[in-house]
Amino acid sequence: MAADDCRLICDGLRQLEKDHAAGNWKIELRDEDVHTALESRLGELIGEAAGRLHLGRSRNDQVLTALRLYLRDACDQVVLHAQGLCSSLQELARRQGGVAIPGTTHMQHAMPSSVGLWSEGFHEAFADAVDGLAAAKRRINKNPLGSAAGYGTPGLDLDRELTTQKLQFAETQDPVTAVQLSRGKAESGLLFEIALLMLDLSRLASDLLLFYTQEFSYIRLADEVTTGSSIMPQKRNPDVLELVRGASATAIACLDECLILTAKLPSGYQRDLQRLKPPVFRAIDLVIESLDIMAFVIDTVKFRPENIVLDDSLNAAEEAFRLVTSEHIPFREAYRRIAKKYAK
Repeated sequence: MAADDCRLICDGLRQLEKDHAAGNWKIELRDEDVHTALESRLGELIGEAAGRLHLGRSRNDQVLTALRLYLRDACDQVVLHAQGLCSSLQELARRQGGVAIPGTTHMQHAMPSSVGLWSEGFHEAFADAVDGLAAAKRRINKNPLGSAAGYGTPGLDLDRELTTQKLQFAETQDPVTAVQLSRGKAESGLLFEIALLMLDLSRLASDLLLFYTQEFSYIRLADEVTTGSSIMPQKRNPDVLELVRGASATAIACLDECLILTAKLPSGYQRDLQRLKPPVFRAIDLVIESLDIMAFVIDTVKFRPENIVLDDSLNAAEEAFRLVTSEHIPFREAYRRIAKKYAK
């Protein structure tokens, strides 16, 4: 490409960027996509030189590159919001961590616990999700640009490493035929981590819903996260927590949709792959909203120690352990003695 044409194209693209930011033009249905929109408007701006822009390019690798840049940023955003929830859980542990609550197994009171132990357990779960999201970036952070329609650009020596460096990808995806085979994998990997994160959010919501029942009444929720009944004036319903709990189903469905779409496709590009985008976008929006909502719930929740009853039997395991250490008897013997003490 002549230096003058290169300069014209670069200057023209920068001008289009400014004009778009200023609202002087937008992508329309007649443009088909962003790439056609840019090329046609560049032609209006600089003339014939704009025809050189498409050399060595295909919608296949351009769209996939844009998608991976988006997924990389989205992954970082989910991490940021998950860390926000982690901070809220840590603050709850600082604020009311010493409040004693019964730990349960099989939905029965089992051993002593506390608000601190409960919140720190969920904190670890979301910190683990942050690690999982970082791992999901491995497949995202590969540069597909230059693979064109899936078979490279024969006769045109593109410097793919340069675009890898400029776009800050970790590596160049090679060989070019691997690019189409990888479609859906980075998306599914991210959706899998989102699904796991949403499962933990669902379990956190379930605990809080249980704690909020009249039978438990362990917590008080802020008015902003409850709604009134349309017919029963005495009721405040924890709708927000129910919606977060239900959102895990949507996240899992998004992952399933992504996996099923790619399960039996042959190699090379197929238009079915276009349908990967809606479940990916939907899940990312959902998890960010759910994390923010849950962080607000945790920031405003108040445990009510006056309503929390801990029976002496919660200490049964500790009593058995003390017998083992003080009398040097087998645990099974200590277990039998303590079980007899609390037999009803």
